[in-house]
Amino acid sequence: MRYCKFFILFILLSVFACKNDSKQIITDEVYKEVDFSNMVYPQLDTENSRWFFFSSACRPFGMVNLSPDNEIDGAWGSGYRYKTDTIKGFSHIHGWQISGVSVMPVTFSEENKNSIFTDFYSKFSHDNEVVKPGYHSLELQRFNIKTELTSTKRVGFHKYTFPEKSEAGILLNLNTVLGPSDNANGILKQINDKEFVGSVVATPTHRRPKDLKVFFKIALNQSVNHLQKDEETGNYMLHFKDLNTPLLMKVAISYTSEENASLNMKTELQHWDFNAVVSDSKDEWNSLLGRIKVEGNTEKQQKRFYTDLWHALQGRRTISDVNGAYPDNTGKSFRIGQLPLKEDGTPKFNHYNSDAFWGAQWTINTLWGLVYPEIYEEFTWSLLQYYKDGGLVARGPSGGNYTFVMTGSSSTPFFVSAIQKGILKNNLEYVYEALKKNHMPNGIMEKAGYEHKTQKGGGLKYYLKNGFVPHPNPEGKFGGHQDGAGLTLEYAYQDWTLAQLALKLGKKVDYNYFMKRSKNYQNLFNKKIGWMQPKNIKGQWQADYSPYNYEEGFIEANGAQSTWFVPHNIPELGELMGGKDVAADKLNTQFEEAETLNFTSGTSHASELHPEYRKIPINYGNQPSIQTAFTFHKLGRPDLTQYWSRKVTSTVFGGLAPSTGYNGDEDQGLMGSLAVLMKIGLFQINGGTDADAEYQIGSPIFDKISIQLHPDYHSGKTLEILATDNNETNVFVKEATFSGKSLKEFTLFHKDITSGGVLNMKMEARDN
Repeated sequence: MRYCKFFILFILLSVFACKNDSKQIITDEVYKEVDFSNMVYPQLDTENSRWFFFSSACRPFGMVNLSPDNEIDGAWGSGYRYKTDTIKGFSHIHGWQISGVSVMPVTFSEENKNSIFTDFYSKFSHDNEVVKPGYHSLELQRFNIKTELTSTKRVGFHKYTFPEKSEAGILLNLNTVLGPSDNANGILKQINDKEFVGSVVATPTHRRPKDLKVFFKIALNQSVNHLQKDEETGNYMLHFKDLNTPLLMKVAISYTSEENASLNMKTELQHWDFNAVVSDSKDEWNSLLGRIKVEGNTEKQQKRFYTDLWHALQGRRTISDVNGAYPDNTGKSFRIGQLPLKEDGTPKFNHYNSDAFWGAQWTINTLWGLVYPEIYEEFTWSLLQYYKDGGLVARGPSGGNYTFVMTGSSSTPFFVSAIQKGILKNNLEYVYEALKKNHMPNGIMEKAGYEHKTQKGGGLKYYLKNGFVPHPNPEGKFGGHQDGAGLTLEYAYQDWTLAQLALKLGKKVDYNYFMKRSKNYQNLFNKKIGWMQPKNIKGQWQADYSPYNYEEGFIEANGAQSTWFVPHNIPELGELMGGKDVAADKLNTQFEEAETLNFTSGTSHASELHPEYRKIPINYGNQPSIQTAFTFHKLGRPDLTQYWSRKVTSTVFGGLAPSTGYNGDEDQGLMGSLAVLMKIGLFQINGGTDADAEYQIGSPIFDKISIQLHPDYHSGKTLEILATDNNETNVFVKEATFSGKSLKEFTLFHKDITSGGVLNMKMEARDN
């Protein structure tokens, strides 16, 4: 049925706030009638996934991210890979540049008893697999073992049903290559016949420069017959006899100590009721997913929507213990840090491991700010903790340390948006000074991607002196992503966002200073050719330049895509191009060309096979140009925003299969968040960093969208979005009202929509 209705009626839910963690705020018993988690398809795009992409037996932002591994060598093409039919273990950590604690249940025979430490992989079939948020089950065909996985935030919970009269074992493959990092120096100590503690070192990666030690505690519901250590591999085997009932195993993780791993287990999982943990996990996921309810369109698109929303709550992982202890690697030597505590002795917030916030201004800034403000606030506190410890607000921390992943100061718009929306309210002078430090010499802007030992790769001194970062960098190669034109555009936008905070705090001198810097993008616009173009150290335009050549001065993009990276001043960019109409026509032509390539350069494999994809003028497979459909809005053509955003949504974010999903790089919820925003028809071109935090209205794909507003952050209860006469043809908004008031500009402000109300849109088709 084209307009299949998932919800029979709208249920007004009573809510309360758990302000400083990601727990449920929806408690109405009627709510449990709707199982949003059952709408999630975790296998989406898993033929192309990377180490931190896939999740199953996991809580939102959990320290433990327990799932099976089909490939284990490298950060890319590893973890759960749908087309690989072999299980190589079940590991507990799938995070940004971290991995750890791989286990594998086995049975013994005369053929394998002497080789089991090196020959333990098993085939499996998707026919005998169940994957849901918080649960994963499959059968190891080689050993005839049914495996089931679930978890709390910090404790993995395993259930293994072995064949009758078998000699069973659990291999702890502690010394192995595991995703982005080697796991080494693994040790296991026996406490009694049911309890063990140990640790393993996740060795440094190209991006994470220091060792990270992972501590763990194991508890079993049945006694171990004996413990075996293999001297060749350094790994361990737990042997069991006469298992007549399923074996249950808890594995608690900590990055600080064995004692805190034990405390995490004692606090979060005292019982042995496996099904209760599965049910509790489902409830927690439903609580978050259920904050947005959609009606209309097809069941497939509803499932894809909740899968996108699920990804928006994935990837970034907790690294602090239940008592607030956390690993601090920002100094010369490792130390155990302590988060501030509330009156009841629990931490005020969790500390996080996170990929960069590069592109977050168009994704989680808006989605979290509207739907998950308590999560947003907690992440700002975590980033400030890195500032307190190491002197810089992190842009992509891993293992309790800076990784300097990507470029610029992407945390600045993340903070400024939170402040403009009233999510972060306290100590704003302190926050401003922390952010400002990153924009000045010796701050994060000076470091290009993965540049750990110098301050030259980011070219900031040239940006400050000449108004642009030259390309190539005249001082040599120091990291990755040293593309000068891309850096210049990024810095200019981020300077503008910091200027908005300076204005809010009455810092007029700083405001004028950063506003002047924010115009540096003009120095790279070549009016003769109508594109942004790199300049060398002498200020000369790059020779033999083509705006369609990939990474010719631009970061993970080409000049055609990056020309529009002026989200803070699109009208002025339009004037540079000859006027808004000229600019809109130019961008429209780019979309028409991009449509022939499905709006994306595809996976890295596709780009290698078909280099023409890298020349695409608009790419919705990576972050640099994902705002462009809404750029039309600022050029006076919201109709083109509606048309192209709907085209992109159906083409790039419409699939529901292991072979497709994000058609590029899904960095820890960024592209999932983007898909959600485009599907509900709300976007923020400047990341919500202006004083009013303006939203641009697009073209929602559902007939009705109901968003529960958080009572601790928003004055209203519910935001409803209604799209009358909505279908695949009627993608244009004929007229729009908000709570009865006409919206001629098709824009709304954060303070208005968070007061609650109804956004009503009359949809129509147009011939031209």
